[in-house]
Parts: sequence; C-alpha cells; structure tokens
Amino acid sequence: MRAVCFHSPWIHTMLRCVPQAVLAAALLLLIAGTAAAQTSRPFPATALRGALVVTQPPEVLLNGKADRLSPGARIRGANNMLQMSGALVGEKLLVHYTREPSGLVHDVWILTPEEAARKPWPTTPEEAQRWEFSPAAQTWTRR
Repeated sequence: MRAVCFHSPWIHTMLRCVPQAVLAAALLLLIAGTAAAQTSRPFPATALRGALVVTQPPEVLLNGKADRLSPGARIRGANNMLQMSGALVGEKLLVHYTREPSGLVHDVWILTPEEAARKPWPTTPEEAQRWEFSPAAQTWTRR
C-alpha cells in the first residue's frame, strides 16, 4: 500500500503563520524607514554655527581659534550617532555647537548638507542676542 501524505494547516501551524509574519516584518520596515527619513534634528536656541577642527582631543580649533571640549562633550555625526573626537582629528567640519557655563564647547552637531543650507545662522553670541529664533521651523531671522 501506498502512504498518503497528509498536510493539515492545523497540525503544521508554522507554515500557516509564515506569510503573515513576512508581511508584518516588511510593513514594519517600510514604516520605520519613512519615519527615520523624515526626522530632523532640533537644535537649541543657544546653538551657534562654526567650523571645527579637532587637533588633539580635547583641544580643537573653532572658527580658527584655539578652544577646548568640555569633559562630557558630545559630538553627534550627520547621522546623529555619537562620534569620538579622536576619530575626527584633522577634519574640517561645519557644525552647530553649544558651550557650558564655564565656556568650554559641550554639544557639537556635525551638519548635514540640508542643515548647512539653513541660513542665516548666528556664529557669535552677540548675533544670537540680536536675532530671533523659531524653534518649530529651526530658522533664525534678523530683527
């Protein structure tokens, strides 16, 4: 006699779930990809624009002048991931930065081409005092 091969969706449940799992994973990746592409980084009103060159960490050149990173300084790359200052030695970078109360450079964001295109952006605290910042639009206007 010949053996009959019997495939029941109730006995072999994993086969029944595979198409739904693949569809759900594809949909999740699609949603996550579009959400990540639409996010823009919000910069604080105290952020100034400058040219940064890491010379020998924590020593930097900021707008051509010697400066220093604070002990807890954070440098975020164009992808918003943290960067080690030692990996950036010698590179000239267009950045937004903030200072801590003691005057050391604390937060640094390496700009994407889209962020760099947002003009005007203050380069000194005096300009930031005279201009008006819109946090929602992430733009500055001269008064």
